[in-house]
Amino acid sequence: MSLLKRLQEEGKEGTANKAAPQVVHRDSSFWKLKSSLHQKVVEKLEQEISGETDDNEDEREWAAVQIKEIMAKHLIEKGISMSRSEQQRMLQELLDEVFDLGPISPLLRDETVTEVMVNGPSQIYVERNGTLEETEVQFRDDAHVMRVMEKIVSPLGRRIDESSPMVDARLSDGSRVNAVIPPLALNGPTLTIRKFSKDPFKIADLIRFGTLSGEMAKFIEACVKARLNIIVSGGTGSGKTTTLNVLSSFIPDGERIITIEDAAELQLHQSHWVRMETRPPNIEGKGAIAIRDLVRNSLRMRPDRIVVGEVRSGEALDMLQAMNTGHDGSLTTGHANSPRDMLARLETMVLMAGVDLPVRAIREQISSALDLIVHQSRMQDGSRKVTHLTEVQGMEGDTIILQDLFLFEQEGVEQRRVMGEFKSTGIRPRFMHKFEAAGISIPGEIFY
Repeated sequence: MSLLKRLQEEGKEGTANKAAPQVVHRDSSFWKLKSSLHQKVVEKLEQEISGETDDNEDEREWAAVQIKEIMAKHLIEKGISMSRSEQQRMLQELLDEVFDLGPISPLLRDETVTEVMVNGPSQIYVERNGTLEETEVQFRDDAHVMRVMEKIVSPLGRRIDESSPMVDARLSDGSRVNAVIPPLALNGPTLTIRKFSKDPFKIADLIRFGTLSGEMAKFIEACVKARLNIIVSGGTGSGKTTTLNVLSSFIPDGERIITIEDAAELQLHQSHWVRMETRPPNIEGKGAIAIRDLVRNSLRMRPDRIVVGEVRSGEALDMLQAMNTGHDGSLTTGHANSPRDMLARLETMVLMAGVDLPVRAIREQISSALDLIVHQSRMQDGSRKVTHLTEVQGMEGDTIILQDLFLFEQEGVEQRRVMGEFKSTGIRPRFMHKFEAAGISIPGEIFY
């Protein structure tokens, strides 16, 4: 889209905002000044811009120069006095409106912010270091928030309107976006953005953050390379997708990887990587492509590894069948409070597939498909920990046998920080022979 077209689109809603994270709420005179400046910019640049241009730094710098000139003349004409810092702030806000996501752009650029939560136009929270903080950033009104939502979802071929009031999407850097609008959201348009690092975290980063120990890291790497089937479980915000991304990085380069997600978030570096993303229904309610459809289709694509971003319903059955029919080394995530709860949820999700199977048959499918459960938790201080590495050993009667191999044992809280230690249970997994078959050597001492 051309710069002029973007400027005109922004002006349609009379959009104005407050971008700097630490400024007070602006009164109506500020919004009026912002809107009039926006209109002046459109009128001026309409004469000078033609054709389509790319969103790049040169375009932004050129626009900044033009907007500075327009702003200076407009302030003189109106007899308005603004300090240099205020003018610079206004310039940044106008640029954020056109090129980025308006008021929340500074929050998204802030590397200390991991999540941005917009609860209507006048209440915006962020997560820093695992704790929530309310900011003084605000949108002008509901229409302003809706405008930003449209900028996010439109390029992805998705929509947010009365017929589709909830949407999952992503930003260009892979950050996860969820948007809900009235009448479902009573506070006004609600936007939640979970940011992802520009450079994907590596296993060394997780060790440095205290998410897991070095011994656990070596063990997990060996499990991925030995083509074990692994599920990462945990609650919302526990870091499952980050851990799945790290696990995927251990897959050897020579393998064909197919990733399946609701909103594409995984960031792999392997060369042979096919990405697939679900599609919502069209305005007539038709044409939806669910994760289950993509999982079934991926089996015809000669995959070496299937990586599903998250199983949450009937696709669990297809994923288990893939694991049981020669597609070893598959990876996925699921919401659960513990490794045992993850198995119970998988049973429920298989039943959601609409297949009338006895519970024992479902459990046999689960026990033969899964090798390892990596359970992750968000602790009370906001840190993320891999609290369990649990082996799925098989069936005994009607019960699936689980065996913890590594645990995080919490020892207390000091200065609001969770203290504890990662420990091996001293038990060697039954799948050690798979390491030997893959030519992978695991030091026996890591289990003691």
